[in-house]
Amino acid sequence: MKYLTSALLLVLLLGCNKSKITELETKLSSVQSENALLKGQLETVQRTNGDLLNRMEDLSVISKEGATSIRESLQSISGQTSRINELNRSIQRKDSLNLALVMNLKRSLDNINDDDVKVEVRGGKVHVSISDNLLFASGSSRLNPASERVLDKVSQVLNDHNDLNIIVEGHTDNVPIRSSTIKDNWELSTMRAAAVVRKLVQDFGVDPFRLTAAGRADNDPRGDNATPSGRARNRRTEIVITPNLDEFFNLARDPGTAG
Repeated sequence: MKYLTSALLLVLLLGCNKSKITELETKLSSVQSENALLKGQLETVQRTNGDLLNRMEDLSVISKEGATSIRESLQSISGQTSRINELNRSIQRKDSLNLALVMNLKRSLDNINDDDVKVEVRGGKVHVSISDNLLFASGSSRLNPASERVLDKVSQVLNDHNDLNIIVEGHTDNVPIRSSTIKDNWELSTMRAAAVVRKLVQDFGVDPFRLTAAGRADNDPRGDNATPSGRARNRRTEIVITPNLDEFFNLARDPGTAG
């Protein structure tokens, strides 16, 4: 009985050890699998770190090689900003001059019908638009006596601003001229502009080097040529006062080409 009990106990111990061994083998297999997974993740992390280190080295090289270029670019941007600021100040001075010019012209022409003379700023230039009723007879390029008063007043302002250039433009409606001495509206508008320029120079002392005469015919209408009132608006002489553009050209010129 004693030997039987010992044998039974041995069998039970062996059975328990076998079960324990199986459990341990299962855990070992699981640990080995987890270890393999962690090893793979570690290798991935190491490769990623290596890539990051390489990129950091590349960035360091780029930074060293690009530092001078970046500094020069910043200096160039700073220089361009200064030029732009100076150009803006110059534009503001021009706008202020145009405003003063408009005010002086309107004050000088205040007793002349607003329908016959208009003063405005267009395209950065001051335009004095004078109806042909004040200057010429229909189809004629000869100035009438009434032109003396308006051109005298305009010339006073022009002479007060002797650093500005002046273009005198003749304009017509689109009705063809019927004249044996004037070929067409191109010729009429040019002759009228030349007559005004001649008057400003000879009678009112405007510097001829500042003046240009131009004929536009009916190619720059202000009104509808299909209506009588529109055609009347188009029959005009415009004295266009332009700023001296040298300052703007000098500011806009590339510093690398200046000299």
